[in-house]
Amino acid sequence: MAFLSIQHATKSFGQAAAVEDFNLEIERGELVSFLGPSGCGKTTTLRMVAGFEVPTSGRIELNGVNITNQAPNQRNVGMVFQAYALFPNMTVADNVGFGLKVGKKPKDEIQKRTAEMLGLIRMPQLGDRYPYQLSGGQQQRVALARALAIQPQVLLLDEPLSALDAKIRVELRSEIRRIQQTLGITTIYVTHDQEEALSISDRIVVMSAGRIEQVGTPFDIYNFPKTAFVASFVGTLNQLRCTVVDAGQGKLSFDGQTFTATAPIRAAAGASVIAALRPEELHFGQFDGENQLTGKVEAVTFLGGIVRIRMVLGQSQITLDALNERKLTLPKVGDMQLVSFPPHACWVMADS
Repeated sequence: MAFLSIQHATKSFGQAAAVEDFNLEIERGELVSFLGPSGCGKTTTLRMVAGFEVPTSGRIELNGVNITNQAPNQRNVGMVFQAYALFPNMTVADNVGFGLKVGKKPKDEIQKRTAEMLGLIRMPQLGDRYPYQLSGGQQQRVALARALAIQPQVLLLDEPLSALDAKIRVELRSEIRRIQQTLGITTIYVTHDQEEALSISDRIVVMSAGRIEQVGTPFDIYNFPKTAFVASFVGTLNQLRCTVVDAGQGKLSFDGQTFTATAPIRAAAGASVIAALRPEELHFGQFDGENQLTGKVEAVTFLGGIVRIRMVLGQSQITLDALNERKLTLPKVGDMQLVSFPPHACWVMADS
């Protein structure tokens, strides 16, 4: 039996359904991210687990106990918000120990647990400071320590890094993953940042318009998207409108050029479909056993680790990502270039 089970959860506000028939089982110790655009229902689902929203229908179980209608303070869950929500008139140590104090724990236990948490977030010497004396990243660490101090069964994080700058976000998400694995705590992480979700999650739940689009590991979500929405939302995707030549063999025609995709194609010969390609699976030159398409270089953008090249093929544009190296020869804008890719790198979606 799953440690946390969300069964057919639906949440409506008036006539509008924010979440529809949400089903998910999370194992003990997993970090699962809810990923999707604004308004897709990910935060509403998190708030139902926390108890801040009551499902219109459905059931939520935690460690075999039905918590669907329990108040937030009756659930042993810890929550970290986007806005740190620290008490400005309390020291860091008092903020961390606040939940324990409310729970009427002995003073010695509060002091010991607070010291443990400050050590865990690597701020053991900052317990006497006040929130205004801390950086944004430090404040978020304190909010995390406060949520963990009560030893919750589940940790809930609602876009905890969105208010921080890019470099701090990268550092802190690694810290969150380290702490989560150190404690082995079951965690739900809400984000609209695909890189964030891909880098720290055991599994990702991709959501759109209140529904689950796909659940899977980061590798599967990125490399084997099951819907057009997942394919386009997670990562950069090239989409070429093609005509099916031979569905069984995976043969497609694009702008007078023929190539092979992952076979078989679930469409009849002559049907219009979308061929999808990731930028990193394209490369210049001719290679045995690979497809070739010819196009014109439109832009070359240097991004440090990679060079992003935009090309025009017929009426479409594609992006190619080349790994940067010192001996790399960059194409020039206006050059005609041969682009190659293996058949397995191209999958076919219905033309909506």
